[in-house]
Amino acid sequence: MLNKFLCTFFISALLSSVLLAQQQRWQQQIAYQMEIEVDAAKHQLKGRQKVQYVNNSNETLDKVFYHLYFNAFQPNSMMDVRSRTIQDADPRVGSRILDLKADEIGYHKINALMQNGKAVKYEVVGTILEVQLNKAIQPGDSCTFDMDFESQVPLQIRRSGWNSKEGIEFSMSQWYPKMCEFDYQGWHSNPYVGREFHGVWGSFDVKITIDKNYILGGTGILQNPNDIGYGYQDAGLDVNHDDKKELTWHFKADNVHDFVWAADPDYIHDTQRLDDGLVLHFLYQDNEDYKDVWKKAQKMTVKAFQFIQSRYGKYPYKQYSIIQGGDGGMEYPMATLITGKRNFGSLVGVIVHEVMHTWYQMLMGSNESLYAWMDEGFTTYASAVVNAYLFNNNATNPHDGSYRGYYYLAKSGSEEPLSTHADHFSTNFAYGQAAYSKGCVFLGQLNYIVGEGVFDQAMLQYYKDWHFKHPNPNDFIRVMEKASGLELDWYKEYWVNSVHQVDYSIADVIKSSKKTKDTTSLKAVSGNYFINSAGFDKKGTTIFLEKKGKMPMPLDVVVTYTDKKLTQFKTYHIPLEIMRGHKKDELLNGKQTLKKDWKWTHKVYQLNIDIPLQAIEKIEIDPSMRMADIDRENNLWEK
Repeated sequence: MLNKFLCTFFISALLSSVLLAQQQRWQQQIAYQMEIEVDAAKHQLKGRQKVQYVNNSNETLDKVFYHLYFNAFQPNSMMDVRSRTIQDADPRVGSRILDLKADEIGYHKINALMQNGKAVKYEVVGTILEVQLNKAIQPGDSCTFDMDFESQVPLQIRRSGWNSKEGIEFSMSQWYPKMCEFDYQGWHSNPYVGREFHGVWGSFDVKITIDKNYILGGTGILQNPNDIGYGYQDAGLDVNHDDKKELTWHFKADNVHDFVWAADPDYIHDTQRLDDGLVLHFLYQDNEDYKDVWKKAQKMTVKAFQFIQSRYGKYPYKQYSIIQGGDGGMEYPMATLITGKRNFGSLVGVIVHEVMHTWYQMLMGSNESLYAWMDEGFTTYASAVVNAYLFNNNATNPHDGSYRGYYYLAKSGSEEPLSTHADHFSTNFAYGQAAYSKGCVFLGQLNYIVGEGVFDQAMLQYYKDWHFKHPNPNDFIRVMEKASGLELDWYKEYWVNSVHQVDYSIADVIKSSKKTKDTTSLKAVSGNYFINSAGFDKKGTTIFLEKKGKMPMPLDVVVTYTDKKLTQFKTYHIPLEIMRGHKKDELLNGKQTLKKDWKWTHKVYQLNIDIPLQAIEKIEIDPSMRMADIDRENNLWEK
């Protein structure tokens, strides 16, 4: 009897532990301490790095890996060959890496590496440092790594480097040996070919020593502003550096997964403070061609932050920096690098886009390499909403440009599934349109499926549930399912894992009649339809809808008609059976009529309505344009 009790107890305990492990997704933790000495004239640096690494996984680690991004900027690197051989080369890169001279290439040289004070074996393999541990890191244990390294900053080609086209001296992104991410999918030690990133949540304590003439900005909070000056110090304090050749800038940042900085002797440094205490830093060149535009954009950035926080969640840090640098626009924790020579609309647009990356990459920490669309697509969607607000643009669909980009991709023959790893898309075109446009449309159609009000609430809930937690596509879909009460796995599977397309049409519209034949099946034969007469008004109209594409969708069919010389309309909502429910009347006007479910296996749907055919002016599938129907010509029937 006792043995039976113990057996039952242990089985119960085992099941409880398994369920708990499934509910609580672990993530690794890291803390960096770095001291960097920069030789600005040679574009080189020497660094000492201490890393405290905590293994929160349930696996024993006998190896670790570091990213060495600067090694990509060498002739015959994977990034070089990929950039020269891909069908549609990025003009910013092309063959430029191949042409770099010895003092223009990038590199990281590891001079020493120790685990808990003892030297370990390691090997540099392109842009990855492979480390064989002396002692495996057990689940729940921590480990310290001490590294001495020296690096050469490459001539600015892609994102990071020195001497950008606009004359910024240092754009320092992907600049230090960075521990690769290990998560529930294993190690992510992907070679750097110029695409996306994945990082470990942690803290940074960074000291950068550089010639005193340089002004810096970047991730984190400056710890010694009164030693530095350049607009960082307390008001009224006069900082004199006449007796110094170099300055040490000390930054700290918590709960971030990367660290960026930029430096230039000609930066102007301005600040704006929000009512909640958040300080925005602007660092840009004293250039007459665009200085006034940067000044003007600052108040608009304040307005953008206020709106974003009200709609997408609270910004959790005390500062954010907008810094001129890089080769376009690129997001990092608490900062962005953007090119500066822009008109007002362009500058505000790129600032908003890069700021929105804070919510959909810097705070979420999704694996960009696997799910680039969860970063770029979500950011594109949200930034369009923000820009429409800032510029008072009441366009019916602020995402129209993204829809057009998706249609172009879908009809190009080059489309690849969104589930494709960012590094492995066959063309830059397919990657860009998938990540940005199709990723944006992913949200646009969800807005259509669940209804706008529910969608907006769910987006805010997504932030509350998943910031600082590395969400994946299923995590996001579950948030939408809980908010809407619908099953949405089918939508993710079709839109993310395939290239199937949405294409619905109004196949025929006829006057209902007693002569119509009653049958249980709907079938088109030479343009003639067998009609299921059950449930329709004999004085009404029968509309035949056809699913021509492979991807199913619920439909909003809007009928415009005249009643006593007044123009009116009704919306007929047709859910999919696999949704196990339907969206609510999102217009809240009582004019949505719920119809029977459409089975995705059936190509034809018979919609019976009680409006006489002679009174109907037009019938349209999804006039809101949120459904990405690749052929909208057959979505409209007019008298």
